[in-house]
Amino acid sequence: MSARDRTPMFESKSAAMRAVQVGFLGLLLGLWFIATSVTQVHRLLLPDPPQVWHEMQRLVVTGELWRAARVTLLTVGQAYGIAVASGLLIGFCVSRSRHAVRLLEPVLSGFFAIPLTLFFPLFILFFGIGTASKLAYGALYALLPVALASIAAFARIDPLLIRAAAAMGARPAALLHRVYLPAALPGVLSGMRIALVICIAAVLGGETLVSTAGVGYAIKVAEELMEVARMYAWLIFVVLASFALNMLLSMAERWSVEP
Repeated sequence: MSARDRTPMFESKSAAMRAVQVGFLGLLLGLWFIATSVTQVHRLLLPDPPQVWHEMQRLVVTGELWRAARVTLLTVGQAYGIAVASGLLIGFCVSRSRHAVRLLEPVLSGFFAIPLTLFFPLFILFFGIGTASKLAYGALYALLPVALASIAAFARIDPLLIRAAAAMGARPAALLHRVYLPAALPGVLSGMRIALVICIAAVLGGETLVSTAGVGYAIKVAEELMEVARMYAWLIFVVLASFALNMLLSMAERWSVEP
């Protein structure tokens, strides 16, 4: 089957997956309506959807949503950029030696298995209460999946491709740009997608623990004041934003493997 024949089939499968995802969200929304209108669920546990929608509108109109989102997205963007750049560099350097892969990959995997939330007080101790501690925490947590995926992706590159490009006069910079990065891109993007989710969760977690601004801080304040509808509105915003960012990276990942 040619690449031209595979493209419509791939697009139809992608559309079907999107339809299933939208249908699942619709099912959750329907169950939410049923739970609040038919059952006797207390409103302090589960407010009705119209009330949450009203709170979301008020957050948008007053500008509170954009102010908090700007703080959180800026921190996530900075932490994610540091994690991707550092993870790619670590992955590329480690993958150049089989001994380094055997030595360091288990170490990085072991660190990734440790819940770094336990060490968040150390980030506060070293970086203080503020943006720096959240930035360092999110960057370090997101760096690990990028580094692990990069090590695996760069190590799987066919050595014949590298030798052939070098034999044709390609210099190290050209090898990196023309051979290493294109060949490793699908695996790297998979690690970047996982890292994005981890980075968002880490920054939001840091904001709920120690912060005076941001979406995580707004969720914590709404919970402390028992403003449940407002808290759900913030949570829905986080879900929608995470879903949108994940979709963008998924599209980039699919584009990288298309012929």
